[in-house]
Amino acid sequence: MPIGLRLCSRDMTVSIELRHLRCFLAIAEEENLTRAAARLHLTQPAVSRTLAALERHLGARLVDRSTHHLALTAEGRAFRERAAAALAAFDAAVDPARLRHRPLRLGHAWSAFGPYTTPLLRRWQREHPETPLELLRVDDRTAGLAPGQVDAALLRGAVDAPGLVTAELTTEPRVAALPADSPLADRPGDLTLLDLADQTVVLNTVSGATALTLWPLPARPTSTLTVANTDDWLAAIAAARGVGVSSASTAALHPHPGVTYRPLPDAPPLPVLLAWRDAFPHPATGALVAMAREIVSGAGDP
Repeated sequence: MPIGLRLCSRDMTVSIELRHLRCFLAIAEEENLTRAAARLHLTQPAVSRTLAALERHLGARLVDRSTHHLALTAEGRAFRERAAAALAAFDAAVDPARLRHRPLRLGHAWSAFGPYTTPLLRRWQREHPETPLELLRVDDRTAGLAPGQVDAALLRGAVDAPGLVTAELTTEPRVAALPADSPLADRPGDLTLLDLADQTVVLNTVSGATALTLWPLPARPTSTLTVANTDDWLAAIAAARGVGVSSASTAALHPHPGVTYRPLPDAPPLPVLLAWRDAFPHPATGALVAMAREIVSGAGDP
């Protein structure tokens, strides 16, 4: 069945489709039913019936048939512009080439692709100028992917959401985020998860990747403060309302005068994933995965 846009008339007896518009435009350009029929690979009676159905639906005569060469009426000339615009919009919407070149929206919750963000954006612009890569921050565990705000997303840690496909790109070490005047901020030696167990832990429960399960059960913190985004997470730690745990890229991309970051070598590294929806992925998703992996591995130019 051909793709068509059906428009029902007021009395629900006529169904108008895109073929009616195409037929009318062919008649308008050819100014002859026979030539219009040949152009559309239809019979002349079929073209006449299609035009008549369209006119009945609109309640107006579109074509003056009183002369040897058909001519548009005033209503026909006005409708011609609207019909041409509607068909152009429809054809553009279903054009596979245009679909491939639409922007690729890449979501992230707080630290994008870490130190690889700028190399990825620059290389993509150089190699795929026909498909802009738009980086969007969305405070959501799937960085806007699940609700359809983005086409792909850079995520940290496992995400349990139906219909998503993920590819691991790299891992990042974890860091402790401490109030700048905390005794732990300047303590010599490495910090451990156990050092944070008696502190209030600030958890970003909306888009963050840290949960109490990060700590072994006997030493799991008992006091928590929940926030909804990275900005509030940083503000709470700077105000000495608690401590936090995040990835190393957070320390690089979100410096804060009231927050000191310290490595946590005993904490498991945090996977960095590229995720996309299994159904109808953006045509450039495969190229994005390949490029991201090449940049992480150091292959090719930055």
